[in-house]
Amino acid sequence: MINIENITKSFGPQSLFEGISFTLNHRERLGVVGRNGHGKTTLFRMIIGEEMPDAGAIIIPKNYRIGYVRQELDFTEDTVLKEGMKGLPEQEKDHCWKVEKILAGLGFSNEDMQRHPREFSGGFQVRLNLVKMLVSEPDLLLLDEPTNYLDITSIRWVEHFLITWPREVMLITHDRSFMDKVVTHTVAIHRKKARKISGNTGKLYEQIAQEEEIYEKTRVNDERKQKEIQLFITRFRAKARLANMVQSRVKTLEKMEKRDKLEQVKTLGFSFRSKPLAGKNMMTVENLCFSYHSDVPMIQDFSISVKPKERICVIGKNGRGKTTLIKVLSGIFKAQSGEISFNPNVIKGFYEQTNVKSLVDTRTVEEEILYSAPDIDRQQARNICGAMMFEGNAALKKISVLSGGEKSRVMLGKLLATPVNLLLLDEPTNHLDMESCDALLAAIDNFDGAVIMVTHNEMFLHALAERLIVFQNGGIEVFDGTYGEFLEKGGWDDETLKETKSAPEKSEEKRNSVANSETFRNPSEPKLTKKEIRRRRSEIISERSRLLKPEEQKIARTEDDIDRYEKEMEALNKAMQEASQSRDGAKIREISQTIHICQAAIEQLFEELELLTKIYDEKNAVFEKRLGELEQLESESR
Repeated sequence: MINIENITKSFGPQSLFEGISFTLNHRERLGVVGRNGHGKTTLFRMIIGEEMPDAGAIIIPKNYRIGYVRQELDFTEDTVLKEGMKGLPEQEKDHCWKVEKILAGLGFSNEDMQRHPREFSGGFQVRLNLVKMLVSEPDLLLLDEPTNYLDITSIRWVEHFLITWPREVMLITHDRSFMDKVVTHTVAIHRKKARKISGNTGKLYEQIAQEEEIYEKTRVNDERKQKEIQLFITRFRAKARLANMVQSRVKTLEKMEKRDKLEQVKTLGFSFRSKPLAGKNMMTVENLCFSYHSDVPMIQDFSISVKPKERICVIGKNGRGKTTLIKVLSGIFKAQSGEISFNPNVIKGFYEQTNVKSLVDTRTVEEEILYSAPDIDRQQARNICGAMMFEGNAALKKISVLSGGEKSRVMLGKLLATPVNLLLLDEPTNHLDMESCDALLAAIDNFDGAVIMVTHNEMFLHALAERLIVFQNGGIEVFDGTYGEFLEKGGWDDETLKETKSAPEKSEEKRNSVANSETFRNPSEPKLTKKEIRRRRSEIISERSRLLKPEEQKIARTEDDIDRYEKEMEALNKAMQEASQSRDGAKIREISQTIHICQAAIEQLFEELELLTKIYDEKNAVFEKRLGELEQLESESR
């Protein structure tokens, strides 16, 4: 239980809170909502003591343990399982099964648990951060955007975990459907105040809207009455026989409360510029195949026909190829085989979840919009900045000082700069607040062209999807129907993440597997001599070297390529700074294009490296098992 009492907080001229108060009670799951930049994360940092309020107090019970899932990554152990076990309470340091259960729920396989944390993509590293905090079993869980980079099955697992959590939770998330399923109460940081209710976001926003409507009507009536009283006083002040009545009204006017007009809350309001397209077909994909390495196809024999104005959503667990498909369709990656044909008048607009890396830190928001298309003038760039909530001098802020959400809005602004008729979107809601997500949903819905979108946001799926591209059961298929129909016809049943077995069940299963293992020979078989064991070990090591050497060479080549491209990126960034200082527009555009190509190559190489490492580990695990069995036999023969 925590009491927030009359908290005030400012950063320079910007005031976040003005005397906010509320209480987090026993076993409440409290959703915290508010626009980006209104202080949600600052509130969390004050609760854990990393920020101090300018006035007021936060009262926390003695020995009350708070767990805050940070976005910073700091791994010190050599396996995922060991890293996860760092979060276990002191009295449970050997309860690895608790960590395994949560790791499995968040999509880690048994083999993954023995890999090094830094071998994984950023999304899986964020999950590991979440695991360490969940297993620590604090009294209060502070979760800031926990669903970013999670797929739908993992999001559903986290939902179930939090609903059954026996203590307190405070949650910040842009995913309204996730929040509404999890929370018991909601608090809004709104107009520098806090408003808490029992219920979800829909109920909260409805109450706020009603209260503000009543306030505004009362303010207008009060102003009308004040004008009438002032008019009476002015008209009859000089008349002696009405002096008492005038004086009475003067006192009434002094007592009347002056209500300020509510400041217009800035909202993200925009629409995509669409270019008309004649024809019945926009894009045709036939027998598309793509793999980072020929022996491991990620996309195989995929075909689809896309019509104008269609809304197609791409769904599936992380790592199955959703982002890769969008990159292939956008032309960033080239397919190994198959054909993608477009209507000649198609103009594509592409938004990718890691595209914020392509923003140039030394540019302003206005410059990024201005340089995104050759036909955009300064006034048009300013208009787009305003639509993205960068009004006035905010459009002159450097990219380097922007938050993740603000950078995502800049990327959306760049996408608005050119008329398009095919939108390819990869997780566009990451780092946007709820209101911005609502605006994006409306903009996509109103867009006149076709949309192919990767998303794990079930509100978007239910609202927009007319067809689905589904990655599951090791393949890719097209589902002709809505997301609701997909769920009714089986949905994620084959992909549902099952609960990890309890410790006794795991022990029994382990005993059974050991009893049936090839490690243990038949008692009737003769014991192997030491010489035979050494011979077999030598054969295994030789075979491992022969089969794994090509994989090691591929990994080494990929790492060298990454190093080469990163050095090239470093040189390009220096060149971009020089070009920006000299205001050489042509040079800036040329370098920007080269940076984009270089960044895409680096991202592709990292994905290749992740896949190569996984293949290497799987093959090596077979040999490690065989060597372990030999060691067991050798110990028995002593």
